[in-house]
Amino acid sequence: MPHFKISMSEEKQGFKFPTAFTILFVLIAVVAALTWIVPAGEYAREMNEGLGRVAPVPGTYQQVDPNPQGITSVILAPIAGMYDPGLLGSASSAAIDVALFVLIIGGFLMVVTKTGAIDAGIGWLLTKLAGREQLMIPILMIVFAFGGTTYGMAEETLAFYALIIPIFIRAGYDSLTAVAVIMLGAGIGTMGSTFNAFATVVASQGAGIPFTDGLVLRFIILGTSLAAGIMFVMRYAARVKADPSASFVANKAEENRAHFLKSSDDGAMPDLSGTRGLILALFGFSFVAMIYGVLVLDWWMGEMAGLFLVMSIIIWVVGKFSEDTRMDEATFVETFIDGARDLLGVALIIGVARGVVVVMDAGKITDTILFGAEGFVSGLSEFMFINTMFGIQILMSFLVPSSSGLATLSMPVMAPLADFAGVGRELVVTAYQSANGLVNLFNPTFAVVMGGLAIGRVPYDRWLRFVGPLVFLLAVIIVIALSVGAILT
Repeated sequence: MPHFKISMSEEKQGFKFPTAFTILFVLIAVVAALTWIVPAGEYAREMNEGLGRVAPVPGTYQQVDPNPQGITSVILAPIAGMYDPGLLGSASSAAIDVALFVLIIGGFLMVVTKTGAIDAGIGWLLTKLAGREQLMIPILMIVFAFGGTTYGMAEETLAFYALIIPIFIRAGYDSLTAVAVIMLGAGIGTMGSTFNAFATVVASQGAGIPFTDGLVLRFIILGTSLAAGIMFVMRYAARVKADPSASFVANKAEENRAHFLKSSDDGAMPDLSGTRGLILALFGFSFVAMIYGVLVLDWWMGEMAGLFLVMSIIIWVVGKFSEDTRMDEATFVETFIDGARDLLGVALIIGVARGVVVVMDAGKITDTILFGAEGFVSGLSEFMFINTMFGIQILMSFLVPSSSGLATLSMPVMAPLADFAGVGRELVVTAYQSANGLVNLFNPTFAVVMGGLAIGRVPYDRWLRFVGPLVFLLAVIIVIALSVGAILT
């Protein structure tokens, strides 16, 4: 997972949007200030047999003695957010469990990348498709979508642009087609997350439900949206190949061709040796084993982290059988640590985001906010409730593009509202991840979008013109799926 230094010409924009960390710290301070203003209150809680857990009891809210939070609470909130389960108590483990899993899977992904197995697999596939290059689009989008739906593939995609763009340009397409294959493939996969630890698992943890709840609907959203995305990109690619002037980056065609074909050594990729093939098989097996462990063996974060740690070691040992993939012990450890370091920001933001909820909970205003929201949604039908929730999550995603950060921030507050509206909490989780994934297909505050466009030399305004109709279509698909899900709940 190489690092790219991306310039967004911020001087020309005159404004640099704050990072998710800054936004979350400001939110912590704002929430702390609100604990001095908003009345403290609590719901009575009891076991909800239908939900199978302790839940707020509608109509039991009452004001209690205030507990305003000061500067010390603001400073300590991100730290407490790491190990304090918060309002959900035993229904949710501490954020440190998820954070450690994030770090270990980051190391695992870097070890696999270091062997060249992923690059070799893509290179082998593209060679086999010579003369049938259009098939690269559905195959690669499905591969990237698999990464998105299982582990939220995002920053990792930056490594593939320089490898794949030259091949698409040589096949008669433009750089935007290659960018769309990677960005939309992984993005739609993340939007339709199924076993994504950084979105579905974190959000379900915050909602106090198993992340397998609502899985069927998420598969439907994933399959339908990915089919729409593939047809959209293939239609554009066919138009560009038939008439290069139809490209959204036609004015940069010669410049891009010279840049990418010259700088990429003709797009050469590593050979798919027997060792790399075995590593790819082990890579896929790791995720199959994780899914089996969770569904059948009742695994959770500790067991999943252990699995990827062991698979990292196994892949390192297997790599020793080939000169191309061999790493000594020191290189292996350094590579694993580098991968964990790349995802350190994701791990830390989980605690920072949960700090907002920690302050709200300690200040006893969480239930007050729920009480206000209860009044707002109490007259809404299931259809209006879930679509209003989808709209709220879209707005929040612009401010907090991090899927794990937004999940940890919003779910403990938003999910209980479903209890009052008669909608399953799993639908709130689905609404959150669908909204966040949809916005992150074009979100200018999302580094993966701006980074990918910069590497592909695609201006942001051209990307908006290209992706706009698809974003609208995907929004319609999500709204229909959520609406049907709410009605059938």
